[in-house]
Amino acid sequence: MIIKVGAGVLHSELLKPNLSLKLMVEDFEDDMSLEIPGAIAYLPFINSHDHLIGNWVPRAGDNRPYANSHIWVEDMKESFSFQERNHFWENDGSFQLCTPRSLQMALLGCYKNIFSGCGVVQDHAPVQGACYYDSFPINVLEDFRQCHSITLGNWWGGETPQKEMELSGRDMPFIIHLAEGIDEISRQEFAQLAEQGLLQRNTLIIHGIALTEEELIKIAQTGASVCWCPSSNYYLIGETLKIDLALKHGVNVVIGTDSTMSGGVNLIAEFNLIHQKHPHIPLKTLYKMVTENAAKALMLPSSYARLNPENCHNLLLVEKHDPDPFENLLMMEASSIKLLVEDGVPRFGDVEWMERLDLDEDEYTMFRTGNKEKFVLGDPLELNDLVDEALGYHKDFPFLPF
Repeated sequence: MIIKVGAGVLHSELLKPNLSLKLMVEDFEDDMSLEIPGAIAYLPFINSHDHLIGNWVPRAGDNRPYANSHIWVEDMKESFSFQERNHFWENDGSFQLCTPRSLQMALLGCYKNIFSGCGVVQDHAPVQGACYYDSFPINVLEDFRQCHSITLGNWWGGETPQKEMELSGRDMPFIIHLAEGIDEISRQEFAQLAEQGLLQRNTLIIHGIALTEEELIKIAQTGASVCWCPSSNYYLIGETLKIDLALKHGVNVVIGTDSTMSGGVNLIAEFNLIHQKHPHIPLKTLYKMVTENAAKALMLPSSYARLNPENCHNLLLVEKHDPDPFENLLMMEASSIKLLVEDGVPRFGDVEWMERLDLDEDEYTMFRTGNKEKFVLGDPLELNDLVDEALGYHKDFPFLPF
């Protein structure tokens, strides 16, 4: 299928005023050509840090600001939100997540990401079996190794940090919370990371609030990456990564939402918060953080970093509300996403694409948001009903647009 749109973003530096894309959709070989007026073509976004089973509301943390996030982890357990979530989850504290309720919890997080234009999300939890990653309507990164944090270790499961790095083979990301605070504990974590041989080119540091300029330089020199989660940082700690220094020294910065237990509603909300608090950062830089930079940090194929007009498997079509494609990012919402295709599979979009792409209605759900009829892979409406049935009352999630 040939799609012609009025504007496109091939990557953060190259704009095409009239973009023609050969969209490669799974099991669809029609040679039709479509003109899509009033749309902008982007790469699907990559959320480099989420906790899919943690996307519950409201936010937890009555004793903010915290000196470090480890204090919040314990405080969170006393919150209404945490206890309500666990009532639904029916979990005994295990992080073996292929149980039905665990998968339903994680599905909520997947839909949070789909409805904000994400095609890939990194779920920071112990590595699961294929039963987990194969269950979702979005690409949840499977090839990675992890540690919860230097201070708490892998309390939730997994090997020692050193073993996890060894298992990464340096050819998949090693992901770790680090320096998420402003106290001495947080300030010491980078030195411990380096001493343990865990600062490598495949290291993805999450948060990094306490990182100094010297440490950011070392990260850049190593080729490691830092995931910036400003909504969560400002909410819990009151401060965030020294983003200007990170950009000055060429650190590969990516963006993550964290879970809604501490972070914002979704990645679109993250864009808007960043623009509010750091308006001097070019919007095309933010776009690069959720596409090219993220593909590098998560060691994804080049198709996630660049649109290939001749062989396009990943595409995000969005209504044009601003002629500048980067300014347009701030005006996005679920209703303005016309089509999201990831790895050749239509995931979400305007309902007329169902017929255009000859999609199997049994695999999708239709719903209305605003004045738009949408389709989405899977059934988030049933998922919301399951939550309501378990709780005995209706639960609203701000990231579900219905």
